[in-house]
Amino acid sequence: MRDRIGAPGTGLSRREFLAATSGLGTAALAGCQAPTNQASAKTARPSTTANGGDSSLPTTSPPEVVNVDEQGGKVTLKTQPAVHEAHPLDSMGGPVKLPRVWAFQADDRDPSVPGPIIRTTEGEDMEVTLDNTGGKRPHTVHFHGVRKAWKDDGVPTTTGITVSPGEKHTYTIPANVPGTHLYHCHFQTHRHIDMGMYGIFRVDPKGYEPADKEYFMTVKEWDSRLNRMMAGEDVSYSPRNRTPDVFTVNGKVAPRTLHPEDGSPLIVEHGDSVRVHFVNGGYTSHPLHIHNHRFQRVEKDGGTVPKAARHEMDVTNVAPAERHTVEFTADADPGIYLMHCHKVEHVMNGNFYPGGMLTGVVYKEAMNTDIFDQLMQYAGYEQ
Repeated sequence: MRDRIGAPGTGLSRREFLAATSGLGTAALAGCQAPTNQASAKTARPSTTANGGDSSLPTTSPPEVVNVDEQGGKVTLKTQPAVHEAHPLDSMGGPVKLPRVWAFQADDRDPSVPGPIIRTTEGEDMEVTLDNTGGKRPHTVHFHGVRKAWKDDGVPTTTGITVSPGEKHTYTIPANVPGTHLYHCHFQTHRHIDMGMYGIFRVDPKGYEPADKEYFMTVKEWDSRLNRMMAGEDVSYSPRNRTPDVFTVNGKVAPRTLHPEDGSPLIVEHGDSVRVHFVNGGYTSHPLHIHNHRFQRVEKDGGTVPKAARHEMDVTNVAPAERHTVEFTADADPGIYLMHCHKVEHVMNGNFYPGGMLTGVVYKEAMNTDIFDQLMQYAGYEQ
């Protein structure tokens, strides 16, 4: 179970969440129970392929922030075949499932898609060990943004280093470019990213001043035929005719994105300063829009935007592999406001609208309302 409610970042404690929802059905969730038709994210369960074969695979958990400084500057990444439930229920165009992904897992944590959010501080070198001793496919890890030694670039065709099944390899990654970055497997990149092997790498500058609320949001589009093909289903897929049909925020589609524990709502209190790190882990640009709040883009791809170049905006178009950090004040009428891609077809589950690449800015003051209770029902909390 995650320590905080909401998107990866600061959020609320469970106690604060339950207090804010007092009087509603959600307040009965003292243990933050999942709905009866949704097993725990940490529980291995059978997945049945279309050709009748059964395989016992874990189901992914939401991504966690891993503070590498607190681990002596070291982190181990493994990969784990898993089932990824973007939305497990039949509400709002669901269920939506990727029957096979290749999930990163950090140390002894759960596998997740996106992968764990690796966080460190400017000036601190990291030792990142890719442990493929239990794997079945070659992998590497490539870190965007920072300057590193040639051998640590993670690209097999130019470094000669591939981490084959049964092997381990340790990369030295200097934290010499502060900002929000991306990491991903660079072996057969066109396939391995689309199977889930990507995540956020955050380098806090020296003297970093946190906002009242800080959140990490990774968006991605998927062509589920690849995931179905890798699960053994009788479908064909080619990256040459990739046609996305699943659109996620931190691996989930709406309404599961609004699930306080499994999803990624931006939970705020009136007057908060809010910092959001947007990362595009896919291959298509996504113009991301926040309702009823004007924000400023303060960082892009590890570079600080000069104050003279900042301006008020409500849409930022994040291209593939780009990282945009935006800041705003939670000064709207306390309520529930959407955050979504403005390519409207990306805000759908199949033919159902709304769904897909959509979550929300949820004011703590609005949690004790009937509309929030209804959204929790759509998202999958027991009522």
